[in-house]
Amino acid sequence: MAVGKNKGLGKGKKGGRKKTTDPFLKKEWYKLIAPSLFAQKDCGRTLITKTQGTKIASEGLKGRVFELSLADLQKNEALAHRKIKLCIEDVQGYNCLLNFHGMDMTRDKLCSLIRKKQSIVEGNVDCRTTDGYIVRMFCIAFTKQQSNQIKNTCYAKSAQIRAIRTKMVETMTELGTKGDLKSLVKELISDHIGDQIVKQASSIFPIKDCYIRKVKVLKKPKFDVTELMEWHQADEKTADTGKKVEGEEEKEETALAGSGGRL
Repeated sequence: MAVGKNKGLGKGKKGGRKKTTDPFLKKEWYKLIAPSLFAQKDCGRTLITKTQGTKIASEGLKGRVFELSLADLQKNEALAHRKIKLCIEDVQGYNCLLNFHGMDMTRDKLCSLIRKKQSIVEGNVDCRTTDGYIVRMFCIAFTKQQSNQIKNTCYAKSAQIRAIRTKMVETMTELGTKGDLKSLVKELISDHIGDQIVKQASSIFPIKDCYIRKVKVLKKPKFDVTELMEWHQADEKTADTGKKVEGEEEKEETALAGSGGRL
């Protein structure tokens, strides 16, 4: 082989090895802010790659859905069987403002309710709230033995199940259409709807363990910042913050409000 003909032999591969950098150095943390009707407003953190060129971080965050336990949001362990879905609607600085996106029940709770020798009654309905949200609600209930019953089973007839399902649909439709989404979520958190259905269905067949099993937000109206801010304003009826401790007022006066991240 002639000397100097093949110039590429002495050199290594083009470019060489790339330096391995930690991918987390390119990311930043954002705070999740839950609506004011929950007791715990600061409910977590989320990661996103920093703004690079046309790829804006805040745009990538919008639409993210988070599933949280209602026990953590309300600081009440009795509500641990409920799961709440919250969706990022807007980003202000390093704060992500969340809105209601759905509700579910944990699998272990559902499995604990299902037993032999009883009938399951399920119903679902789509309803439109006054502020334009289309919501689908699922209800579940179980037949109950009477106190003086000798028979081992308590199966309901198909006609009785249909009648109970009609009562379920009527109650859920009335609840969904009478107010806006905020009032509906308050009712769902309080969990009184199941007791109403049990009372109404008692004349048809005795039932127990009636719950709104699942709630889906199918359609949302056009995004409006003022409506979202209403969800995040402190509501005196729902959030009981208690009385101020003496000496706190002086501290508040000295503390200056920061920018809260990027503007």
